[in-house]
Amino acid sequence: MCHHAIAAVLLCFAATSVQAEGLSGDRIATDKGDLVVHLVSHATFIMQWNSKTVYVDPVGGAKAFADLPKPDLVLVTHLHFDHFDPATLEAVLPAEGKTVLVVPKTVAEKIPEALRSRTMVRILNNGEKTEAMGIAIEAVPAYNTTPGKERFHPKERDNGYVLTIGGKRVYVAGDTEDTPEMRALKDIDIAFLPMNLPYTMSVAKAAGAIRQFKPKVVYPYHFRRQDGTKADVGQLRNLVGEAVDIRVREWYPGK
Repeated sequence: MCHHAIAAVLLCFAATSVQAEGLSGDRIATDKGDLVVHLVSHATFIMQWNSKTVYVDPVGGAKAFADLPKPDLVLVTHLHFDHFDPATLEAVLPAEGKTVLVVPKTVAEKIPEALRSRTMVRILNNGEKTEAMGIAIEAVPAYNTTPGKERFHPKERDNGYVLTIGGKRVYVAGDTEDTPEMRALKDIDIAFLPMNLPYTMSVAKAAGAIRQFKPKVVYPYHFRRQDGTKADVGQLRNLVGEAVDIRVREWYPGK
């Protein structure tokens, strides 16, 4: 019985390849069916749960989303071009429907009027909450803390998000350093953490935050620099240890 119990626990966070309505990726068990995590590129990914599809920071144009399911919910963390692109939203949103678009105020101000008519825009400031598609959403701070870097992501402008999906708490950090608010997070099951300098954190700073807020699973993302080099996210395993499931994935195929 012990062996069966251990196997069941491990299966909850098993990284297995799946196909679900055009999506491939990791399958993560929740209280209400599996959550599928489908990578697109850099800071863009898709989650599917309970027959609902969630896009996070969709950019890259229509081709990047060809043959993928249309979004029921879209989360945008901030207004930088590698996170918010109205042309991509125009391409991926259903022609008609009630797609919920959750954004900070500065993004809402940039959404074209033609796009507003195809979505239900909800503005969240840091600390505010909403619910959509059975998913609880909380906007959390995302900003730079290093002196001289505040201009990249000033405090109170941008969002990270903590989602509660079938009992699992998913943290999408957006562009941020290892803020006190990040380090104070509790009961995070899955975390997506950026690691490209000078705009976000170093791998070492990310490791320090991970050791403090102790997410069960971490996906390093947003780790390619402007010069084309990539942060050595593989060293996270050495810095954090085996207590956390570090999932290094291919976010930049062919690059």
